[in-house]
Amino acid sequence: MEIRLTAGSRGAARRVVLLVALLAVLLPLCCWAAPERLRYAIPEELSRGSLVGPLARDVGLNPAELPVRQLRIVSGDEKQYFSLGADNGNLLVNERIDREDICGDVSPCVLSLEVVVENPFNIYHVSVAIHDINDNAPHFDREFVAIEMIESTPPGTRFPLDSCRDPDIGANSLKNYQLTPSPLFSLVVKESPDGRKHAELLLEKNLDREKERNHHLILTAVDGGNPVRSGTAQIKIDVIDANDNPPLFTKEIYKIRLLENLPEGSLAFQVKATDGDEGTNADITYCFSHIANSARQTFSLDPRTGDVKITGPLDYEDVKYYEATVEGKDGGGLSAHAKVHIDIVDVNDNAPSLTLLPILNPVPEDSVPSTVIAVINVRDRDSGDNGEVTCNIEGDLPFRLAESSENTYKLVTESSLDREKISAYNITITARDHGSPALSSRAALVLEVSDVNDNAPVFEEAAYSAYVAENNAAGALMLRVHARDADAGTNGLVSYWLEGDGAGATAPYVSVEARSGAVYAQRSFDYEQCREFAVAVRAQDGGEPARSATATVHVFVLDRNDNAPRVLWPAAASGAGSGGAGASAVPFEVVPRSAEAGYLVAKMVAVDADAGRNAWLSYELVQAPEPGLFRVGLHSGEVRTARAVSERDAAKQRLVAVVKDHGQPALSATATLHVVLAESLQEALPELSEQPAVAASPAELQFSLVLALALISALFLLSVALAVLSRLRRAGPPAVLRCLDAQRFSSAGPAVPADFCEGTLPSSYNLRVAPGRAVTESAWLLPPAWLHSLATEDLLSGEPSGKPSPSSSAGPGQPSDDPGAPQVCKAIASSEPLLTSRECTRF
Repeated sequence: MEIRLTAGSRGAARRVVLLVALLAVLLPLCCWAAPERLRYAIPEELSRGSLVGPLARDVGLNPAELPVRQLRIVSGDEKQYFSLGADNGNLLVNERIDREDICGDVSPCVLSLEVVVENPFNIYHVSVAIHDINDNAPHFDREFVAIEMIESTPPGTRFPLDSCRDPDIGANSLKNYQLTPSPLFSLVVKESPDGRKHAELLLEKNLDREKERNHHLILTAVDGGNPVRSGTAQIKIDVIDANDNPPLFTKEIYKIRLLENLPEGSLAFQVKATDGDEGTNADITYCFSHIANSARQTFSLDPRTGDVKITGPLDYEDVKYYEATVEGKDGGGLSAHAKVHIDIVDVNDNAPSLTLLPILNPVPEDSVPSTVIAVINVRDRDSGDNGEVTCNIEGDLPFRLAESSENTYKLVTESSLDREKISAYNITITARDHGSPALSSRAALVLEVSDVNDNAPVFEEAAYSAYVAENNAAGALMLRVHARDADAGTNGLVSYWLEGDGAGATAPYVSVEARSGAVYAQRSFDYEQCREFAVAVRAQDGGEPARSATATVHVFVLDRNDNAPRVLWPAAASGAGSGGAGASAVPFEVVPRSAEAGYLVAKMVAVDADAGRNAWLSYELVQAPEPGLFRVGLHSGEVRTARAVSERDAAKQRLVAVVKDHGQPALSATATLHVVLAESLQEALPELSEQPAVAASPAELQFSLVLALALISALFLLSVALAVLSRLRRAGPPAVLRCLDAQRFSSAGPAVPADFCEGTLPSSYNLRVAPGRAVTESAWLLPPAWLHSLATEDLLSGEPSGKPSPSSSAGPGQPSDDPGAPQVCKAIASSEPLLTSRECTRF
C-alpha cells in the first residue's frame, strides 16, 4: 500500500514526533521529582556489619550496575550509623545503635537518611525504625531508702517510695513492683496519667515502737521483657514518736514549665504543705528526698518557705526534663511527699546584633555588688519568638546580667572584686535568639580593676631578734625588717617608723631607716647596764587612709669581758685609823696556833659584773710568808690551813691572792688578807698595834664594846628608817627603765647593781674589821642600791648574812659557850659603800 502525505499531513506528523520526544524527556524528570521512600526496621544493639535491608535491590539496581550508577549515602544523622556494602549495595549497620541514647522515651524511634544514584540521577529517602530490646534492667536511684514513721500513724496510710527507672519502652519497660511479705506493710502500685507506675507502701496495722523500732523490707521492680530483668532497693523503716497529723501538700504532682533562659537566683516555683497541728508540730521544713545530681546543682529548695530557686544554668539542649520528690516534715517527725515534674521549654531565635556601651572602666576593687559596669543593647530583625533574645556571660566570672528594660541589659558585679588576685577580666557576652537553629553574636570587654588601699603591710616575721655585742659602735646596723604590701603604686609603697614616733623610752637607743627598714644602734650598749630591750617598728603604706602593721624587734646585748673581778672581802686598807692607836684599818683574821690542817681562816668574796664564762672566777694564792701554811679554794675562795700551825711560824702573816675570770683575754684583781697567829684576841692586839699600849682591864674593855655596840645599832636603825622613808616617798622606776638607766651604780664607787641577777657573789658571807678600831658612821650607812637588794628581815634583825663554817667552831681561841664571857664585836670599815655585818665572839 502506498501512502502519500500532503503538505498538511506532513506538518501534523512532525508535530506528533516532537510531542513524543518531549514526553520521553519530561517523563524521567517527573519520576525524579517524586522520590521514593524506603522503610526498614531493625532491633537495637545489632553488631557492626549486620544487614538492615537490600537497598540496591529495592531501588531497582543489580550488582552489575553498582559501579556505573554509584549508589551512595549523602545525608543522615551526625553519627554514621549505616553504611553500604561495596559488592551488593546492601544497607549495613556501621556502629552500635542504642535506642535509649538516641530517642529516650520517644516512640517510634526512626533514623532517616538519603541515598542517591547517578546515570541517571535519582534520590531516595530511607527511614530505619529502631525497635527496642530488653537490654536495661529496672534501676532505683537509691539502693537504701530510710523512712520514719510515727507509731500513731493510722492503718491505711500510704508512703510514696522511690520510683524505679527503666530506659526500655513498651513490653520491655517497668511492669510491676513486689515487696517482701510483712504482716504490717503491703505494696500499692499506682499508675500516673503519663503511664508511669509508682509504688506506695501501705501500713496495714498499727505500729508499736516499744515492741519493734525498726522494720526492713526489700522492694523489687520487674519489667516485661523476656527474659525478665529486675532491680531492688532496701527499705529501712524507723518507728518514732510524733504528732498525729502529717503534713499535706496542696498538690500530689507539681507540673512546672521553665524557660531555659531564666537567670540564676530567680524563683522557679513554690511547694506548699499544711499541717493541722499547732506549735512546733506544725512547723514544716522542706527538702528534696529524691533528686538527680544534675537537678541538685540546678535547683535549690528553701527549707522554710518551700521556694525553689534556680542556682545553675538551664539548657534545653542538655537537659529537657527534671524529676524530683519534695518531702515536707513537721516538727514532730511526720512527713509528706509530692512529685515535681519540671519541663524545660526551648526558646530559640535568629542572629541578634549586640551593642556594648562601657559605663565604668576601670572599676574600683571595692565596688559593691550590683555596680553597673556596662549597658548592653540587643536588637533582632525577627519578630515573635524568633525575635526574643537572651544574653549571658561566658565563663565563671563575678558578674551577672540584669535586665533593665526590653532588649536592654545591665552588666553588674555579682560579688566583691580583688585586684590582688585578678587585675583584669576578659568578659565575653553572648546574645542568643530563640530561633531554630539558634544564632548568636558576641561582644568582648576588657575590664580593668583599679586598686584601692585594702591591704595593710605584712611583716615577714611577727617578731625579730637582733644580737649586738656590747661596746658596739654607734650607728652600727643591727638588722633589717621587711614588710610586703599587696597593693599597687602608692598604696603598696611601704615606709618604716618607730612605734609612737620614736617618743618611747627606747627611742635614744635605736633608729630605723624609713625606706629600707634597716635598724641601727644609736649608741654603744653596755651589757652590765642593759641586757635586752624591745622596740616596736611600724610599717605604713602610702594609701589614703594609710594602713599599717607593727612588728616587735627584740634586741639582745651580748656580753664581752670588759669588767675585771671586784674583791668584796677582804677590803683594801682605808688608811690610818683614829683614836691615837695608829694602826691601819685593814681586815685581819686571828688563827689559833693550835689550828690543824684544813682550818677555815676566811672566805674571799669577789664578784664580776660580766656574765657567762666572763664571770666565772677562780682564786689563786700568789704571795705568802709561809708558802706551805695556807691554801685557797680554786672556785670557793676559802682560805684554809694547809698544815698544822707550829710555834716557828711568824705571828703576822700577809697573804696576797689573785682572782681571775675566764674571759678572753682574762681580767684579774688582787686581795690582801692579814692573819695573826694567836690563841686569843688580846694576844693578837699587840701584834696589830704600831706602838705598845697599856692593855685595858676586862671591865673597861667590856664597857667600851657595849657602848660602841649601842651607838652602831642606833645608827644602823636610823639608816634603815631613812632608806625606807625615801623609798616610800618616791616610787621606783619600772624594771625596763631601771634596766635602761645609764647610772646604775653609786657615784661613790663601784657596787653590785640592784638588779644583778647573774654574777659570782655568794648568797651569804661575813665581813670583819680590825678590833679596837673606831667604826665611823659612814661605814654603817648603806647606799640605796644595797638597801633595795637586802631582805627586810636581815636589815631589821642585824644578824650576819652568812653562817660560820663548821670547821671554825673547833680549836682553841674559838667563841666560848659561857654566857658570862666577855664579847668582842669585830666589824670592818671600808672605803667603799659595801654591806657590812658584825660578828660577836665570846672569850
